Amino acid sequence: MTRSNRATKLAAEAARWGAQAYARPTAGLRLLPSYLIIGAQRAGTTSLHRYLVQHPAVRTMLRTKGVHFFDTSYGRGMAWYASRFPTRAYGWYVRRRHGTELVTGEASPYYLFHPHVPYRVAEHLPGVKLIVLLRDPVARAYSHFQHETARAFETLSFEEAVDAEPQRLAAELERMRREPFYNSFAHQHHSYLARGLYHDQLATWWSQFSREQFLVLSSERFFAEPDRTFAQALDFLELPAFTPPAYERHNAYDYRQLSDSVRRRLVDHFREPNRRLYAALGEDLGWSR
Repeated sequence: MTRSNRATKLAAEAARWGAQAYARPTAGLRLLPSYLIIGAQRAGTTSLHRYLVQHPAVRTMLRTKGVHFFDTSYGRGMAWYASRFPTRAYGWYVRRRHGTELVTGEASPYYLFHPHVPYRVAEHLPGVKLIVLLRDPVARAYSHFQHETARAFETLSFEEAVDAEPQRLAAELERMRREPFYNSFAHQHHSYLARGLYHDQLATWWSQFSREQFLVLSSERFFAEPDRTFAQALDFLELPAFTPPAYERHNAYDYRQLSDSVRRRLVDHFREPNRRLYAALGEDLGWSR
């Protein structure tokens, strides 16, 4: 790193910490999120978040899409979390300027899968609106693997990683339940198949919130027709119509297709879980047959 780049990075860090030092004491004057995009990972959450924050009535102070408060940073406390969002005074300004209530939120796709998050969110944000993007779990698992490989969090081949998943995750969930602040690397990064069991995850969330608080979207439809899906999200959040400058797809990977044998194995693995999900949603999402 050059001296000028290092100085730029230090200046940015100083500005960030300065902003946080200002924001924390004003946590009580800030708006908590009115929506959360809770997952699934590798299902289009980054793209949807970036479209939303371009809307003039949506505001967040986050430098990245999600703060991961309710999963891996819960021990920091609600004042720390609140400091990531706009002030009520700014909300008043938006209402005067645009004639609509300010909407603020975040996107942390580990929320859907983490065992403690539904209960934590229900305690602190009981009226929050929850957006869920669901992607064919076979495609999602492979995309998740590519994401972890790109970050150097995975060194096995995909088939090896799928074979190793039960052993990697063994006892991790029980430990997380015994130790609420324990962050499991394997549970977060190596849960390729487990994260695709959407019905079980949604059932926990549905036990804590009314179904009217959820918008469940198909990732495949979102990728194919982002304008229509985005319009659904705006309507759900009671926001005026808006079109972002472009519907760019973020965090996409180009990779080789799965072998037929691995694909068949995963299709069989998810056949019954998908059937239960379709029955609960009242809709067949048309995933891998």
